[in-house]
Formats: sequence, structure tokens, C-alpha cells
Amino acid sequence: MLATAESCTGGLIAAACTGLSGSSQWFERGFVSYSNASKTELLGVPAALIDAHGAVSEPVARAMAEGALARSAAQASVAVTGVAGPTGGSPQKPVGTVWFGWCVGGSTHSEVRHFPGDRAAVRAATVGHALTRLAALLAP
Repeated sequence: MLATAESCTGGLIAAACTGLSGSSQWFERGFVSYSNASKTELLGVPAALIDAHGAVSEPVARAMAEGALARSAAQASVAVTGVAGPTGGSPQKPVGTVWFGWCVGGSTHSEVRHFPGDRAAVRAATVGHALTRLAALLAP
């Protein structure tokens, strides 16, 4: 079973999963934790972690993935937090920066990607990468 924890994609990963016939056999739940407060409330991400590293960071993506797993009946999770734009970027975290977290097989994995394009393009690329990497991690 899979759980998702999404910020910048606003539920698009869950929608992509549940758009598939038969997904009720493997999709457990999705969390949309757009605000910092919701990351803490819904997923248990420590507010101090967000304050120290920012919402768009490796520690927060990892904590989101771990929180989704802990707060569901799933055995795998994927989390995303990023800057989809067109506003909100900074020199350190420009528009298109997305941190990913996956919990699979008892391990947490993370990586950052920088996607080009407008808001829709960044969000679509995020969904695609999140699910492609998840499939690779789940492969025997």
C-alpha cells in the first residue's frame, strides 16, 4: 500500500495514482500538506526542522515521507516539497527546485531536482519523477 505526502503538487500524485483502475488495491491515502503548519499537524514534521532548513529541504522531504508512512497503513510512501513558481523562489532555492522523499522497504531515500518551465511544467515533472523513482525503488 502507498501513501503520498504532497506540498507543491497539491494532490496531483495521488490523482495520478487513483486515476488508474484497480488502485484501491494499492493506494492507501494521500496527504496534501501545503502549509508549514499542515506539515507539522498532519505529518508530524517538527516545526523546528522547518524553521532550521525551510519547507523546501531534504530534512523536511524525508520527514514528510516518514510521517506519511507512520500515519497510514501503507508500506511505502512518497513525499514532495518544492517551489513550483512563478513566485516564491530564492537564489538558494530557485523556482523549479523540488525535494523528494521515499520510504520503501524500511529505508528512506531523498533527492533534489531542478525542473525548468512554468508552474504546470514543474508540477507535471515532479509527479513524473516521483512515480518513476518510486517504481524503481519498488522493483525487485
